[in-house]
This record gives sequence, C-alpha cells and structure tokens, in this order.
Amino acid sequence: MALPAKQRETNKSHLMPSELVDRCIGSQIWVIMKGDKEMVGTLKGFDVYVNMVLEDVTEYEDTPEGRRVTKLDQILLNGNNIAVLVPGGGPEGSLAAGAAEE
Repeated sequence: MALPAKQRETNKSHLMPSELVDRCIGSQIWVIMKGDKEMVGTLKGFDVYVNMVLEDVTEYEDTPEGRRVTKLDQILLNGNNIAVLVPGGGPEGSLAAGAAEE
C-alpha cells in the first residue's frame, strides 16, 4: 500500500538517494572511493552521474610507504570512482581516523 504524499515527504526513510545527497550540499560529507582513498570535505554540488565538487578537502590515502594526508582547497570527484557516501559523517574506524590519531 502506497503512503500518502504528505506522509512520504515527512518520512526520511523514503528519500531517494539523490534527494539525500542534495540535502547535504553545504555540509560536510565523507566520501570513500574505490581503492585506498577517502575524502572529507564540504559538498558544493553534484550531477546526475554523482560527479561531486568538494571544498576544504582532506584526502586520506593508504600507500606502501604509509598513510598520506593531503589538504586541498577544491576537488572534482568522478562519480564512477565513488564507493560510499556518508553525509555529515566522520571517518571513525577508517583510514581517515587512523591518520587523525597520528
């Protein structure tokens, strides 16, 4: 049975993924990329392919030499390389958390 339109609008569990990402514009987002990179930054915008522009970015990369942390003013991420998005998320228990503890 379908929910009435008003109830669908107020029930956050019925958001489409693009609607959730749209609500994150201007907020911090944690992006886990395919491979060994994670990004934490402020989401400035995205398109239908989930290409994203982030500002005030911290990039975390696991390399054979160890963990590398890079600060960037702005970055354009290709949506094909994004594995997970965590709105307002912090990198607890991830590559990023390990780097923050060092």
